[in-house]
Parts: sequence; structure tokens; C-alpha cells
Amino acid sequence: MNLKKIMVGISAIFTLFLCINCSSSTEIDNTARVQLKLVDAPGDYVGVNIEIIDIQYNTSDSGEWQSFQSETGYPIQVDITDLIGGTSLLLTDEMLPVGMLHQIRLVLNDNNTLEIEGEMEGDTPGEIITEHLTTPSAQQSGLKIKLNQELEAGFVYLFTLDWQVNESIVKAGNSEKYILKPVIRVSAEVSSGSLKGTVTEDLLDDTIENPPLFNATISIYDVDEILIAQTTTNEAGEYMLYGIPPGNYRLEISHTDYNLYSSPESITISLGEILDYGVVKLVHI
Repeated sequence: MNLKKIMVGISAIFTLFLCINCSSSTEIDNTARVQLKLVDAPGDYVGVNIEIIDIQYNTSDSGEWQSFQSETGYPIQVDITDLIGGTSLLLTDEMLPVGMLHQIRLVLNDNNTLEIEGEMEGDTPGEIITEHLTTPSAQQSGLKIKLNQELEAGFVYLFTLDWQVNESIVKAGNSEKYILKPVIRVSAEVSSGSLKGTVTEDLLDDTIENPPLFNATISIYDVDEILIAQTTTNEAGEYMLYGIPPGNYRLEISHTDYNLYSSPESITISLGEILDYGVVKLVHI
């Protein structure tokens, strides 16, 4: 009876191990990388200070919203007038399941302000006046931006949110109040090359299946030997490097107590393609 219980337990553990490997394996093939970058069209204001308390996305027809992880943490406080001349703010960089990305929305706080040069009689020349930006409740609950972008496995999607500052601020008649009504234009760029493969331990025995090697370090270097991207293998020994600019590279695979692997020839990454490097076997030192 005890032996039977032990065998059942071993079987359950083995099944769990297979499930873990299965989920780890499919994770690589079922995700895409999404980046949101904020920029600003030039405007006539000294400063436009915005506080974003959440960034959410919708990938289903059910209307369920999920939050992105912020690169800097919430709230995100930014003077959008600084985001010109090639300056940008990376809002998020996250792996999402493949499928349709319908919408994103920016949830704003009501702590937004406008900085302008004093124009009223009696103002000191050059004086900077800070005005509260009234933010309608609809914007506080979420400024929705339609994307309708199909996400494919292994690709990197960069969405540039171009905040049109001059069109986004409205002066309310003679009340001297300023209202924030964001106008944001979105452009999408698919920037891939990707590289995937599998790393196993070489047992030097043709009768035994080589086990996957977990936590091996995968690195690629350009022709000037500059590190371009790096990742590690999952429990199934698999890896995926996303968003590699097209070009020629050297692949390097390392792991503690194993001989270093370096690709004997350069590998070519092409835009919009996933290169499968296949299986690399590392030999124990």
C-alpha cells in the first residue's frame, strides 16, 4: 500500500513537471512585446505637467481592462513639453499574449497644471504663472485610444503616443480657466527580428535524451562586439530574443560549469522574421 502511494506521488510530480515545462514552452511562442512611448508636438506653453495614475489595455471583446506595468512606477509625472526634439518617455515595456490589442487608455489624475508666461496687467515681465488644468471626469476615468493591432508571437510593437499639446488645452471663455482635453495621435512600428532556440546539456551518450538546460545566458553581439540583447532559457531550455535590429550577429551561450558556446559563423537577423537557431548542446567542463 505504501509503495502504491509512493508511485502515485511520483507520477503526480512527474505530471506537474511536464505541465510546467509545457507552459514555459508555449509562453515563448504565445507572447509579443509591447512598448508605449510618449512624445509631444511642439506647443506654445512653458510647461504642461501631467500625472498618469494608470495605463490599461483591452485585448478582448468583453471589454475587460488590465493594467500595464509602468517603467517608473505610478503615478507617472511628466512635463510633456520636454518631450520634443527626439526626447521621449517610455511608459511601459511588457510581454502580452498574442491576439488583438483593441485599445489602451491613460487614466489621469486631477493634479495637472499649465505653466504660461504672465500676460495680465501687473504681471512681472518673464514671470511664469502656474494654472490648474481642469480635467473632465471622462479623462480621469480613462482616455481611450483605439489601436486594433493584431499581436503576433515574437514581434515587438512600438506604439508612439504623440500628444498634440496645442490642441489639448482649451481656455474656457472669459473665466480664465484652462481645460485639458487630450488629443493624442498614435503610430505603430513593428520592429523585429527575433531569435529563438533551445539549449540542452550534452551527456555524450547517444542512448540518453539530453535534458534541457535552465537559466543559460543567451547573448548576441554585433560586428563591433557590442552586446545588443540578452536573455536566459526557461525550464524547457528555450529562449527568445525580441526586437533585434536587422543585421549580422554573433551568438554566445554560457552557463556555470559548462563550456562557452560561440556561433562559428555570423547569424543574420531579418526584419519581421523569427530565426530559429535550433538546439545547442553545452558540454560540462
